[in-house]
Amino acid sequence: MKFSIYGRFQLDVRRENDAWEVYHLEPGKRAKVNDLVIPPTLDADELATYLDDIFHELAGPGQSVQLMP
Repeated sequence: MKFSIYGRFQLDVRRENDAWEVYHLEPGKRAKVNDLVIPPTLDADELATYLDDIFHELAGPGQSVQLMP
């Protein structure tokens, strides 16, 4: 699942081996984010809210974390 974090950057969150793995996306490449841990018990439909809780300091007025198509 790909998320836009307030239009500043994009993250790809994948379920791997009963854990959530997070990757920072840039044009033409993807880098694993080791310092962001998502609880393995979190459901997929809760990811945007969790990411918003983590990164809310980066948000401007009316901005939110968006699931990308």
